[in-house]
Amino acid sequence: MAGKSASIVAKQLVHTPRNTKDDGQFKTWKPLAPTLRQRRMASRKDLHKGGPVRELTVAKRRTGGRNNTGRITCRHRGGGMKRRIRLVDFRRTEPGPQQVVRLEYDPGRTAHIALLKHMETGKLSYILAPSKLKPGAVVQSYMRVTFDEKTKAAPGGVAPEEETHVTEAEAIASLFRSKAELDAELTSKVVVETGNCMPLKMIPIGTKIHNIGLHPFGRGQLVRSAGASAQLLYTASTGLAQIKLMSGEVRRIPVDACATIGQVSNPHHKHESLGSAGSRRRRGWRPTVRGTAMNTHDHPHGGGRGKSKGNKHPRSPWGKLAKGGKTRPKTNPLVVRGRPRR
Repeated sequence: MAGKSASIVAKQLVHTPRNTKDDGQFKTWKPLAPTLRQRRMASRKDLHKGGPVRELTVAKRRTGGRNNTGRITCRHRGGGMKRRIRLVDFRRTEPGPQQVVRLEYDPGRTAHIALLKHMETGKLSYILAPSKLKPGAVVQSYMRVTFDEKTKAAPGGVAPEEETHVTEAEAIASLFRSKAELDAELTSKVVVETGNCMPLKMIPIGTKIHNIGLHPFGRGQLVRSAGASAQLLYTASTGLAQIKLMSGEVRRIPVDACATIGQVSNPHHKHESLGSAGSRRRRGWRPTVRGTAMNTHDHPHGGGRGKSKGNKHPRSPWGKLAKGGKTRPKTNPLVVRGRPRR
């Protein structure tokens, strides 16, 4: 017990403020151990220090990379700390203003999440936190707002006491307005601010967006990792819009698909360095063994003397080419221009 208590005290000593430095971008440690010399993590000083909202989480059941028969189907998985999955709202179908209560860390993704509270109903929900979003800010979703409701609720709309002054000819003409005119009227009254969610047809061209859907009124599926963003190149009232992803790929998306304004939070994640194998193990990753270090019957690169690959191109344990081999049987018709390749 004495050895165990001493290790706990040593861990607490490492994480004391005098042994760490947080400049708002990265958190670094004094090299009290060799593994701490290269360790560098993105700053979390502005995030919530407590746990998540219990009602918005579910337990994560791990499989250790095994399937229903107990065989390993995904290598290098197993162990790690217990986690709870945060139920993030990727659809953003709740209309009305929502206030940001706090920003939280999510162990299941690289980006941070924001806890929202509906200002009318008091309902709580999680969303992907955009970059530079602060607690107290108000965000809104325009995914379920109909044209008539938006026209009546928007400032400058026809007030109830002024409806009697509308002539019969004007009332008939308003019934036969084209969809493009209705879209233009609604778009002029939509607030394009960071964190607001709306269809692609309401977003100005050139805007940075994230959490982009692939189907009309579906959930966001693209551009959800830390620091990611896409740029809207073309949109219209109907048809397909065009977006440019960070990889350089230009892709068509339905104009009724959802998108959130801004860039995903935690842009410094790509510069993190765990510094030790133990950090990987605590995240549920097991060691990776090189193929050249295996025997002949374990890997195509195995066997032989020294570091020889047997005069073979790099490939997976099952013989599939790992560098330069074709993996797509057919091209995606919605891709206008593929990402640049070396």
